[in-house]
Amino acid sequence: MNKSIKIFIKWFLGPLLAVWLFYSLYQQVKHQPDLDTAFALIKTVPFGAMAWKFWLVIIMVFVNWGIEAGKWQVLVRTIQPISFMKAFKSVLCGVTLSLNTPNRMGEYAGRVLFINEGNRLTAVSLSIAGGIAQLIITALMGCFGLLFLFFAKDEVTLGMGLSFFWVRLFLYGSIFVTIGLLFFYFRLSWLIHFVKKLPYADRFSKYINILETFDAKVLLRLLLLSFGRYLVFALQYIFMLQLMQVEQDCWQSFWLVTLLFWILAIIPSFAVAELGIRGTIAKTLFAYSGNLVGILAVTFSIWFINLFIPALIGSLLILGIKIKKDR
Repeated sequence: MNKSIKIFIKWFLGPLLAVWLFYSLYQQVKHQPDLDTAFALIKTVPFGAMAWKFWLVIIMVFVNWGIEAGKWQVLVRTIQPISFMKAFKSVLCGVTLSLNTPNRMGEYAGRVLFINEGNRLTAVSLSIAGGIAQLIITALMGCFGLLFLFFAKDEVTLGMGLSFFWVRLFLYGSIFVTIGLLFFYFRLSWLIHFVKKLPYADRFSKYINILETFDAKVLLRLLLLSFGRYLVFALQYIFMLQLMQVEQDCWQSFWLVTLLFWILAIIPSFAVAELGIRGTIAKTLFAYSGNLVGILAVTFSIWFINLFIPALIGSLLILGIKIKKDR
């Protein structure tokens, strides 16, 4: 991408989108009925009768990224031995650098900070493989979520302003994408062969050849870990939705959350605008609830807990690496 285009996207388009989204959400919140009651509820969440759910959500942050560290450990083991703690630090550093890049592409650069210098470019391709595994689970569960929406009660679908035609079209498209992802995932050698035909591919082809060594057992293990992480993330949302009195039906919450994850995965976003995008999509999916303040509170809480706090820890780790190198 041209450098001037990158600057335009990062410093103008991204912030402009963020301002527009946040202003739109603010205008809707301002006209929300019983606004004082909603904010009073938010204040009681960490200390009320159901506070254990809130603190469980906090604990799940470390479970969430711990599973991701386990995935990273499995991937990196093919090029060098790495302890779980070092893998965990790598993941947190990746979270830190991901917040300043579109669709968190900077995550790859952060993860390789704890990898031996000669293996870093190869580790980037391994990280991409782990990302594909997570995307497959997100897409697959999104298909099931769309099936739920298709057969759900009318008030759920109509409350979002959706017609069954668009739900059906989205479902067919999602199934097609999921099958394609699974096909290439279990045929990584074909994907590598395709990449090698691209212009200038010879410069980096040696770094992606490592993917050909993955057998079905390793690939399935990555999918299983990805699914475990997915469930943890979904439970965090379900608990917060219950705490904010947005949705008490666990089953319905789960399938709507799978749709939220899938839509977020396919929409390009910028870090500065991501929170606004999340809020807008969540507001649409849970529109039938009518509790707009609670929906936005859930969105902000999950974003802050799962990304901002790990990113803060990761920034301290990166600072420690820099100080160590300077010495």
